[in-house]
Amino acid sequence: MDWYLMVWRKYAEFSGRSRRKEYWMFLLFNFLAILALGAIGGVGIAISEDYGGFLFIPLGFYVLATIIPGLAVGVRRLHDTGKSGWLLLVFFLVGLIPVIGFIGAIIQIVLMCQDSDPGMNQYGPNPKFPEQNFGAFAGSAGFASMGLGAQPQPFTPPAGDAIFGFCKSCGIRLKDASPFCGSCGRHT
Repeated sequence: MDWYLMVWRKYAEFSGRSRRKEYWMFLLFNFLAILALGAIGGVGIAISEDYGGFLFIPLGFYVLATIIPGLAVGVRRLHDTGKSGWLLLVFFLVGLIPVIGFIGAIIQIVLMCQDSDPGMNQYGPNPKFPEQNFGAFAGSAGFASMGLGAQPQPFTPPAGDAIFGFCKSCGIRLKDASPFCGSCGRHT
């Protein structure tokens, strides 16, 4: 339930990244809520054909209320896999074409099921492993600032920690004495 509520707390936040669990739990709870509200409306129609349709009104309000957070979590989910959020619009437009829309829906499901990009990507830090984001917004993320011509800075571990305890490329804390980082695979 926390994953579902997390989407409502980020109601219209289209930037950043969302985990698979957040996206799919939101879809699951949406499906269950729509099913329950539709059943209530159906019972209302069965009881009274004249006034039972009024019980479908909460279903309509719920569907309208979930459009924005549904789009936002979909865009953030695509960001988590390194894809642009505009791809969601492409899938919607392709979905309007009968046979090709079905193929597009399968491709969309596959993209939404992909695992997160490890570490940072152009859309922000990885929400799956927050420990990888150590120092990500302290100017050591390796990204040029605002595209104003600044050169990317190499990762510098914080003072007081041993250099061998962090990957020099992505900044994740190394858990063993392996010469390779478990996140980015580079030689430490």
